[in-house]
Amino acid sequence: MIIVVDFGSQTAHLIGRRLRQIGVAVSYVNPEDALRDIEDKQPKGIILSGGPAFVNVEGSPTVSKKIFDLGIPILGICYGWQLMAKLLDGRVEGAKTPEGARKEFGPQTLHVTHPTGIFSLPEKTFSVIVSHGDTVTKLPPGFENIGSTPRVKFTAAQNEKKKMYGIQFHPEADHTQYGLELLKNFAIGVCHETLVPLALDPDSIITSIQQTVGNKKVICAVSGGVDSTVTAFLIGKAIGKSLIPVYVDSGLMRPETDTRVKYIFTKLIHANLVIIDARKRYLAALKGIIDPEEKRKTIGKLYIDIFSEEAKKHTNAIFLAQGTIYSDVIESKGSKHASKIKSHHNVGGLPEELNFQLLEPMRNYYKDEVRELGRLAGLSEDIVTQQPFPGPGYAVRIRGEVTEERLKQVNIADKIVIEEMKQANLYDKVFQCFAIMTGAYSTAVKGDERTFAEVIAIRAYESKDIMTSRWAHIPYDVLGKMSSRIVNEVPNISRVVYDITTKPPATMEWE
Repeated sequence: MIIVVDFGSQTAHLIGRRLRQIGVAVSYVNPEDALRDIEDKQPKGIILSGGPAFVNVEGSPTVSKKIFDLGIPILGICYGWQLMAKLLDGRVEGAKTPEGARKEFGPQTLHVTHPTGIFSLPEKTFSVIVSHGDTVTKLPPGFENIGSTPRVKFTAAQNEKKKMYGIQFHPEADHTQYGLELLKNFAIGVCHETLVPLALDPDSIITSIQQTVGNKKVICAVSGGVDSTVTAFLIGKAIGKSLIPVYVDSGLMRPETDTRVKYIFTKLIHANLVIIDARKRYLAALKGIIDPEEKRKTIGKLYIDIFSEEAKKHTNAIFLAQGTIYSDVIESKGSKHASKIKSHHNVGGLPEELNFQLLEPMRNYYKDEVRELGRLAGLSEDIVTQQPFPGPGYAVRIRGEVTEERLKQVNIADKIVIEEMKQANLYDKVFQCFAIMTGAYSTAVKGDERTFAEVIAIRAYESKDIMTSRWAHIPYDVLGKMSSRIVNEVPNISRVVYDITTKPPATMEWE
């Protein structure tokens, strides 16, 4: 087993995701409990995760120096490396120091000078994902420099004698080349872990649902998306007609969603689907709201209110099921030391007086695992491979106030983006593609007349787990067709731009 000391990185849980992918058991512990848990569990290796704090700021999370004397191999990642360096008498400094320490975000090129140990990788120079403000500017005694990026000297270092390794990048991020190989080298080559192949087992989830629910009824929030569909499908298999799938038509979803939901939950699952028309309620609730976080919380609160109303209509409706997956939890501060990025409608704003218990069978799985569970359970490929759509819908793709007019605009633009991607046979090759009402305005000339209208952005990216992504390199001619159609077919739009930002630093959605 490998113990991960969780300092709150947004990608900390991906460390376990990658390790369990190769068959390594992982246990997460808080920094405050690390020494005790390590001594109790006797792991074969320790990983210190990244985190949002700064090691030189008073009150930042830390660990006992005694863990470095236990003789257990240790890998420090980002904040974990900085903390290791500081505790072992190295030096860590902020971005604006005379020594030239630099902030880095997104992809950087790492050059490995000594490809030995865990750094014995297929290439010496490769792309890594970084996200840090502080930097190690002096190595602890006994450490040697192994690799650098153009901005940061000590991006990779090791004390091979004591089996301690530090890296200022994220090997757990999908877009770090050879990241999985590096983790393998640590877990297998250094820690000598015994591998137990990972098996995704929908039957065990179904059994767990049966044991949890018993003969009670479950109201399941469905949206037509992969997460809620797989959730409802497994619950339906577990409890049959005791499942009550409920679709709230908020008016914020894609127009075809209604038809898709009816097909999935009446033809495939044969459940008693409930559809609630809440379009007017959502528009009224969102009127005048421009703050992104307030929009999300407003949507989340109304979502819960509506389900509470529906729950009262059903005898023995004890559970509310949601398609929450782990990336939702992480971005909503799923770990003790994590920074909150934004509220998710699935996990934010739940009132204390909630009258039913939450049932979230997908809570510990990532998107690719949810898709695979759906396949194994018997769902068709077109259902499990559809692109994700945010729970708050177009509300988070409209910067500023959500109005009926702007909903129509983003709807048309979004449809154009999808049509052109499908026409070019690119739709299935990206994780997600969509249009955004930016709230920015620019001058344009239409029909020899000056106009001042809104700018639409297009975002398309590649990702496996939502935690990291890179922008998709869509051919210029395809982007050109999208732009031409949008400025001609969507009313009151002046121009179109393409978002080429990776995650990190940007999140998938603009809000």
